[in-house]
Amino acid sequence: MAARGWFKLTAAAALAFGGLGGGLGGGLGIGLSAASAQQAASRPAGAANTAPTTVAATPPAAPASPLLAQDGAPAMAVDPIIGHPNDGLFGPQVQVTRNGQFASWFHNTILFWLITAISLFVLGLLIWVVIRYRKAANPIPSKTSHNTAIEIVWTLLPVLILVMIAVPSIGLLQAQFRPAPANAITLKATGNQWYWTYNYPDLGDFEITSNLLRDRDQNPAPGDRVRTDADGPRLLAVDNRVVLPVGVPIRIITTSADVIHSWAVPAFWFKLDAVPGRLNEGSFTILRPGLYFGQCSELCGARHAYMPIAVEAVAPAVFRQWVLAKGGHLQTPAAAAAPSNAVIPQPGAAGAQPAPAGSFRNPPAGPNPPTAAAPAPATQPATANPAGAGNPGQ
Repeated sequence: MAARGWFKLTAAAALAFGGLGGGLGGGLGIGLSAASAQQAASRPAGAANTAPTTVAATPPAAPASPLLAQDGAPAMAVDPIIGHPNDGLFGPQVQVTRNGQFASWFHNTILFWLITAISLFVLGLLIWVVIRYRKAANPIPSKTSHNTAIEIVWTLLPVLILVMIAVPSIGLLQAQFRPAPANAITLKATGNQWYWTYNYPDLGDFEITSNLLRDRDQNPAPGDRVRTDADGPRLLAVDNRVVLPVGVPIRIITTSADVIHSWAVPAFWFKLDAVPGRLNEGSFTILRPGLYFGQCSELCGARHAYMPIAVEAVAPAVFRQWVLAKGGHLQTPAAAAAPSNAVIPQPGAAGAQPAPAGSFRNPPAGPNPPTAAAPAPATQPATANPAGAGNPGQ
């Protein structure tokens, strides 16, 4: 009987607390719904609860948008051969610009075989001289010091060879420095120690900061994305890739915020120095979609080897969608056909935007340890010359 009494008492208490909890939960839910309705009624139409980080903040793209991959560029696979160095391959990389294709043909068809023929000819002469004019075969050496015919031949033949090489070489050099047409898309690349920043002045001037993606054995910072094979080769993959359209002329303008850098992509046959306080300009047109890698090619400090470049070449329609997803705007046909009039400030100039906070991530430490700051030189007190003392001879 005692056990049955305790059981009844426990059951009654459970029912009482359940009813109390249900009442509190229902009342709390009704209160929250009423508060939400009141807040929604008091908020102006079209206003959001979340304040933007800046006054002109651009709404972020949808997380599930197929236009933006994890690195902020359209998803694209790395080609096993094209766009980056490969073990065992001989010669320049596969070229995807007209200048690069001509330069590759010039190297593979003319220069390589010409160099080979000259090397074999000189080697043959050396072997013939060693055998023909050795002491055993020629005990009494000739005293002839001049041969007019031979001297004319070995003077004119190299001149003719150099003239024949100069014709396509000067044409290639001229094509590399040809200005971009009026409908070109402008890309500004700024070198920093040790990362790149990119701007699209004609498309809203939005900025991309490109840092090296570290491997797991390079001690990445907490929260940083670790490089995978889908990102690119080791020491060439970046967290934010440059996106450019295929078949559209590109005007690239380089400068630097600190020391001299160099923007170079071997598959484009393109390299342009980035000099502090100066704007250098070049142009190229990508003929094939793909992912292409390069590096800084000017010694710029202890971490010079950790400034990679990654460019995605996509169809023009995909490029336009990517620009809109990044918060930029498209040019009208008339503006695209006219020369660019966008103001491109140099680092440190009046009106130049500072680097965004937190945009730089330290690349992996290079082989050189960081150097300590040099101590300030000790000041020596000035010595006063006695009255009337002078410096003889002056």
